[in-house]
Amino acid sequence: MRVAALYDVHGNLPALDAVLEEVEREDVDRIVFGGDVISGPWPAETLERVLSLGEQALVVLGNADRALEPWRRERLGDEGHAVVLGWPLTVSLDVDGLGKVLFCHATPRSDEEIVTRLTPEDRLREILSGVEADVVVHGHVHVRYDRRAAGFRIVNPGSVGLPYEVQPGAYWAILGPDVEHRRTTYDIDAMIGAARAVEFPQLDELVQSSLVEPIGPDEASEYFERMARGA
Repeated sequence: MRVAALYDVHGNLPALDAVLEEVEREDVDRIVFGGDVISGPWPAETLERVLSLGEQALVVLGNADRALEPWRRERLGDEGHAVVLGWPLTVSLDVDGLGKVLFCHATPRSDEEIVTRLTPEDRLREILSGVEADVVVHGHVHVRYDRRAAGFRIVNPGSVGLPYEVQPGAYWAILGPDVEHRRTTYDIDAMIGAARAVEFPQLDELVQSSLVEPIGPDEASEYFERMARGA
């Protein structure tokens, strides 16, 4: 079993298409979408693209997937929203070389709880108490990392659609027999122009700190860790 882990697409269809083109050249058995899939410029088109993958694709629910902002509701309709809200909070797969891998959006118990590469082990032990897995793969904070802590290997593949990284691109990972982080390039300027053409609201606010002038993984991790502490 080899798995492509695609997290935090955020309705960025050009980024998703670029990644899926690369995934098609890899010998993967499953594609796991780790939440926050559709909330962005192309919600309906992104959902259609994911569903077109059939049984090869597994999807977990993210907090932004549950948001019912007018832009998304108008484009997805009731039927599309029903599909999205039916996604589970976690999925688990046995992956070659890694053992049992649990995929979630934020943590196994919540699609909003914050975990970063800086999260202290004592807090991780509490969050992951009772989890039966060798590896936990999560997203939510849009920063890729791979660490061992609290008795688990914890992996964030990064974000396909809105990464907080030094280099631009779409970030994802292949799991099995190890963890291989990937970065796929695509035409970000063209993506922003196309999103502006469809009049996606708050576009500049959304992409400025991620695609135009990325704040980077260190600053993003520190910011989210402060949020987790309530600071």
